[in-house]
Amino acid sequence: MGFLSGIFRARDKPTNSTSGSAYRFFLGGSTSGKNVNERSAMQMTAVYACVRILSESVAGLPVHLYRYRDDGSKEKAIDHSLYRLLHDEPNPEMTSFVFRETLMTHLLLWGNAYAQIIRNGKGEVLALYPLMPNRMTVDRDDKGHLYYQYQMQDSDAPTMKTGTVILKPTDVLHVPGLGFDGLVGYSPIAMAKNAIGMAIACEEYGAKFFANGATPGGILEHPGTVKDPARVRDSWSAAFGGSSNSNKVAVLEEGMKYTPISISPEQAQFLETRKFQIDEIARIFRVPPHMVGDLEKSSFSNIEQQSLEFVKYTLEPWIVRWEQSINRALLSENEKAAYFVKFNVEGLLRGDYQSRMAGYATARQNGWMSANDIRELENLDRIPPEQGGDLYLINGNMTKLEDAGLFAASSGKEENSDESEEVLEVDEPDGSESGDAGADTGKDAVPERHHRRGKLV
Repeated sequence: MGFLSGIFRARDKPTNSTSGSAYRFFLGGSTSGKNVNERSAMQMTAVYACVRILSESVAGLPVHLYRYRDDGSKEKAIDHSLYRLLHDEPNPEMTSFVFRETLMTHLLLWGNAYAQIIRNGKGEVLALYPLMPNRMTVDRDDKGHLYYQYQMQDSDAPTMKTGTVILKPTDVLHVPGLGFDGLVGYSPIAMAKNAIGMAIACEEYGAKFFANGATPGGILEHPGTVKDPARVRDSWSAAFGGSSNSNKVAVLEEGMKYTPISISPEQAQFLETRKFQIDEIARIFRVPPHMVGDLEKSSFSNIEQQSLEFVKYTLEPWIVRWEQSINRALLSENEKAAYFVKFNVEGLLRGDYQSRMAGYATARQNGWMSANDIRELENLDRIPPEQGGDLYLINGNMTKLEDAGLFAASSGKEENSDESEEVLEVDEPDGSESGDAGADTGKDAVPERHHRRGKLV
């Protein structure tokens, strides 16, 4: 039973905690021999550019708290306390942009983003403070319930005590990245440390190459026996090594001969390797190459499409993670049915001015957008309702198939009804009794009848 229990044991706690990633970085490096961690990876320009693009894009998006109406539509819940925290300032020390930028940076480097939730006695959220992922551990207690263990430092916010602090899941806003158990995400830097390590090695090789005057090393030959080769090598390096000593004339003595090793950067494919590693890092974060400065395969015709794909396939998954994590952690069970948090990405999908105007014209003519709807999207002032700002208009030549000819039929009935009324009026006799019919027996009787018939015609 011991063997079977070892195979079919229950998942008592997440095995891929953030502390494990830190220990893995500390004990072993990459295949290139370079030590890769979150801070050393940020020294790579490609990694820094990708992290900055994604974090600033998510932080710059407008975020609003919405409330469902009775008719199914939505409206901004400005009167809710959570609206100001998410839209303006989550705590007295940070703006909403800085807060989301910090958490998104943690999410991209460590695979997890944590924030402490400060609540009042009613359970309402008062403030949100970021927590460092490398000092957070996710574990389970004896009953199988999750808890968060955080290592405090002197530089942290004074909302928690020093030392190790145990936090309940209701006190932590946790945005996990890609992981194997759905509870804790893996660090993208840890998963791609070999590719990032190779990029660091290429960058270091280029730095040493140009520091040596862009010339490779060589062999210093002596016909006899050198008593102290270390001294000769050091003196040669001090006199002719480095970029500051390039193009100096060397004077050799006692039959010495210098033979350079002719290995050019082209032969080593230095530039191609560096370019490929930049594309590899951009591929890790799913960032288009043109956004990190690689415009080789970008053109006027596909640059806008690449930007739209960046919003759809890169930002959209991160935004959904943020929205669902905020709804789960910051809203109560009763509020989840009436409120929700939404990031507005319409600004990134607007396109150029001509395309927007063509879309607005189509929406306006087909009656599913009013003038004020369009002006709100363009950040313009609303037109008063009495001036027709909220009217929904449609072209008169567009009608349903079953209603074709209905207008003509209705207009024909109206004309016939008018004629019948006129006939009734004409057919009425002039006299009130039948005895008065003799009044029409004069010479004026026939013209009178013709006159009445002419009115009908």
